[in-house]
Amino acid sequence: MPSSMYFDNAATTRLKPPEVAKAVAEAITSFGGVGRGVHEASIDAGLTVYAARQKVSNMLGGPGPKSVAFASNATEALNVAIQGLLKPGDHAITTAASHNSVLRPLFRMEDEHEVNVTVVSIGSDGTLDYDELDAAFRPNTRLVAVTHASNLTGDVYDIARLAAIAHDHGATIVVDAAQTAGLVPINMKEQGIDIVCFTGHKSLFGPQGTGGLCVAEGIDIEPLKEGGTGTHSYDRRQVSFMPERLEAGTLNAHGIAGLLAGVEYIEKKGVEAIHDETIALANRFEEGVRALPGVAVYGGHAGIGRTGIVAINIGACDSAMIADMLSTAYGMCTRAGAHCAPLMHESLGTSNQGAVRFSFSHFNTVEEVDAAIAAVAALAKELA
Repeated sequence: MPSSMYFDNAATTRLKPPEVAKAVAEAITSFGGVGRGVHEASIDAGLTVYAARQKVSNMLGGPGPKSVAFASNATEALNVAIQGLLKPGDHAITTAASHNSVLRPLFRMEDEHEVNVTVVSIGSDGTLDYDELDAAFRPNTRLVAVTHASNLTGDVYDIARLAAIAHDHGATIVVDAAQTAGLVPINMKEQGIDIVCFTGHKSLFGPQGTGGLCVAEGIDIEPLKEGGTGTHSYDRRQVSFMPERLEAGTLNAHGIAGLLAGVEYIEKKGVEAIHDETIALANRFEEGVRALPGVAVYGGHAGIGRTGIVAINIGACDSAMIADMLSTAYGMCTRAGAHCAPLMHESLGTSNQGAVRFSFSHFNTVEEVDAAIAAVAALAKELA
């Protein structure tokens, strides 16, 4: 049976607003290089990219279009922020809820650049102890890099509280919003966030290969890459002003056109409305499977909210086997395994088994959710 029900939106949203594909198709047949000419094809590309910067900044409560530097995804954006802020002798703090896109750049800085890293634990129920995080600061703590929401359990953490703690100690906070940008309201000014790293291909409904970071005023990040910017070509090194400081080479304007269309769709519908529809589906699914014999549900209620993620296991069955059965027998797309979140699995006690992650979009339907509940019930009856 072909996989027709898509419950893997935390990896990539497959169902996009139709205007996203239209925008990419139009851009790919008309755009020139951004900032690489004074002709119409280049100017049109530049205007679209500028509009995308403006819309993303507005959505995130950022300081304006110049604060948004584009990257290929949240992973690159997090590498830009983490490697561009930390220096030898610095100390950084993260949590066990972090994705490898946060952990691996931090551990590289620890292994290769004399940076010390503290990982604050997560409870077996997905909870973060804010007092433990507060106690982890040292005189040389420069950076706090945290996830807004776990990509395994969907738990949303209090980034305003985390930002206040970081600033009380004179540290900069970087937020991984890969799971929340476009789904959970974010306001950098109100919440005190220094840097938000986002990806386009998840809840912003854009194409893969798009993302970036929104940077508060007064935050200086050393560029990860240096090269052509289309301006100041006689300067020996990368320019000092945003956003070009963090953007070397020709931008993915075709993809950014699609990202702009996705953000405009969210603007019209409203982040809160999309959030409420998505959470209603996740809650319905969780309520339908939680009481099933042999089914374990992880997290989802340990933070100040949730995303559309519900992670489960059935008995002692390997999660990859369950995901394969859901795909082949029921036509359902899920994600199994470690989810690039090894420390979160250690916290939940699922390192060996992994977990089967259902992640819902507001484009999913109640009928699909009920079919997923029935499928889990049938597998639990057969296997647990």
